Amino acid sequence: MKLFGTDGVRGKAGTFLDAMTALKLAQAAGIYFKGASSKKTKRILLGKDTRRSGYMIENALVSGFTSVGFDVIQIGPMPTPAIAYLTESMRCDAGIMLSASHNSFEDNGVKFFNCRGDKLNNDIEKQIEDIFFNDELLISSQVTDKEIGKAKRIDDVIGRYIVSIKNSFPSHLSLSGVRIVLDCANGAAYKVAPTIFDELGADVIVVNDKPDGFNINDECGALHPKKLGEIVKERRADIGIALDGDADRLVVVDENGVVVDGDKLIGALAVYLHKDNKLPSNACVTTVMSNIALENYLNENGIKLYRANVGDKYVLQIMKENNIKFGGEQSGHIIFTDVAKTGDGLASALQVLAMMLQSGKKASEALNPFELSPQILKNLVVEEKIPLEDIKGLEELLISFSEKGLRDLIRYSGTENKIRLLLEGTNQKEVESCMDQLVVFIKSKLC
Repeated sequence: MKLFGTDGVRGKAGTFLDAMTALKLAQAAGIYFKGASSKKTKRILLGKDTRRSGYMIENALVSGFTSVGFDVIQIGPMPTPAIAYLTESMRCDAGIMLSASHNSFEDNGVKFFNCRGDKLNNDIEKQIEDIFFNDELLISSQVTDKEIGKAKRIDDVIGRYIVSIKNSFPSHLSLSGVRIVLDCANGAAYKVAPTIFDELGADVIVVNDKPDGFNINDECGALHPKKLGEIVKERRADIGIALDGDADRLVVVDENGVVVDGDKLIGALAVYLHKDNKLPSNACVTTVMSNIALENYLNENGIKLYRANVGDKYVLQIMKENNIKFGGEQSGHIIFTDVAKTGDGLASALQVLAMMLQSGKKASEALNPFELSPQILKNLVVEEKIPLEDIKGLEELLISFSEKGLRDLIRYSGTENKIRLLLEGTNQKEVESCMDQLVVFIKSKLC
């Protein structure tokens, strides 16, 4: 069994990710961090989102870490980027975020951060996975007597994160007079997000901020912004801001209720930073999913585009390798390394608002800098993730698309039992026709 996917360990709570798995995972991670940390504080920071299963898995993680000698600091519901920030700020050996991000409440996940607040690379995840399956090592590494760790819950760290995010907003600007509809997705930012915008002076209309353990991401938040758009128009707001369950993702709705495409958002922000001399290397990073029109727009403005594999940790990896301060994913993960260690929906939202205020333009103007090339993305549930190279006839079909000038990207989801199909070209009808062919073909082979 493979544990780690695109972003930590994720699956259905109570089956793939049950209490025993969580306990062993904490022991394995604890054993690794004991040998890897340079700080050796023997403290682990643990946060979570609002899923009911978080209680079960949180307690199992605490048991696992304390059994191998770590003290655990539990801070309750907090955004994923807050865990990255606070892990380093509070001098912990590692940070853990218990969340399945944008997935529905049935799933849950465990995301890991090292002592510097960075996500773990694939090699480290492989080492933890190897320890997980080494029962002899797990047993021999458990401690006794005074070496057993302790756990405590702290509720006041929320203020540290709020201050750090507020400080990322230019001090000479104010949100006074700006009406914002804020969709918290009934997730981890339901307390933090309204406080930040309110303290910066905005007129905030908050929706989906009453989590009950089951309504996280339920027809709301970054994955379902349609209702947000309707509220923005009804309330005559200047902008709508939608977060996902763990608040590391941002989706923006303009004053007309129209959802802003993620590539357009990245393009507008990159050029804004470039003109403000805040884009070192004159470059930014997106993923292989991004529209070719974004690349053309950035090149026209003297900005080089690097492409990474799907996943914000891969975006961040290329950013670090090339000293690039800004990057993101079409899906809404946007990274400003001067502000946050990972994608941060709240920090990104404040940068969007700063750009709007300084440009003097409405959201519909400021966030619509170019026209997208025709692109279609389909997600299909599959029964089995058969290696793509083993699917007879797929290569030939994709070659026929390429001969028509289409770009394709076919990949399995790293967190769900789905295959993601992307086609892009210059002619909308041709892209649609080819996608119809591809969907029929994939369903005949995998669904």
